[in-house]
Amino acid sequence: MKRNTGRGRWYRPVMGTVAAVLAVGGCSSSSGSGTGHTAATSASPSGATSTAAGARDTALWHKWGLTPLPVPPQPPADKPVKLSATGTVPVFTHLPTSQKVVFITVDDGQEKDPKFIEMMRDLKIPITMFLMNDAIKPDYAYFRSLQALGNHIQNHTLHHPVMSTIPLARQKEEVCGDQKILTKEYGTAPLLFRPPYGAYNSNTKIAVGECGPRAIVWWRESMQIRNMQYQAGDKKLHDGDIILAHFRGPSELKGATMTQMFANLLRRIQEQGFAVARLEDYIQSPAG
Repeated sequence: MKRNTGRGRWYRPVMGTVAAVLAVGGCSSSSGSGTGHTAATSASPSGATSTAAGARDTALWHKWGLTPLPVPPQPPADKPVKLSATGTVPVFTHLPTSQKVVFITVDDGQEKDPKFIEMMRDLKIPITMFLMNDAIKPDYAYFRSLQALGNHIQNHTLHHPVMSTIPLARQKEEVCGDQKILTKEYGTAPLLFRPPYGAYNSNTKIAVGECGPRAIVWWRESMQIRNMQYQAGDKKLHDGDIILAHFRGPSELKGATMTQMFANLLRRIQEQGFAVARLEDYIQSPAG
């Protein structure tokens, strides 16, 4: 894996970490409730109303210098990933699906740009937030605003250590501590965990399983400032890929803002013809 540069102490992946890919069942026919940004040509009783709504949505995308992404399909009723309440937690870098969708995950929480909330409210792009308490504790409310838009909050430790270098007891403190705080602040216990720098070992799986989350989530692509870094040799997005981004600001982005970085991410996704879906809509929790 390539080392990302220019990121600061919370963002550099650990060299040599290998993520196991979860082998699970295939995707069934699509059904269920819709997610993601509003369709520009969504059905309505009035064709004029639908046209007006589409024009409004397009105008909101243009506000950010973008054109609308493809509308995501309905998520499958039979979720391609099914998590168990017991046993070793799985690790996955992508979700098995034949739908032309990718999933955006945003880590840490250091940057709290109010314009990003505005952008997400306008575009209705689903994201999954893996939040680390040291970064978010100055302003828990910022992430409640993003959560209110339908975005899920997941576990990313208390202090962002290299998990594979610390003993089991310390790993449990990191995961259980963040789990407790995130559950208290946001009302829902995280289902997923992302290890800082992507580094984990067998003790990490034990700690995660004992603290509440039921899976470890890695990634196949990571967003920099203008372009993505790819794990796959063909340097292309694939169906069900998980993309890593960060809550970062000008000091980490060489003067670029969070919204500029995110707009570039959406451009890279659009260039390859993908829609953005909500990660959690493709995962069945142990509770069903």
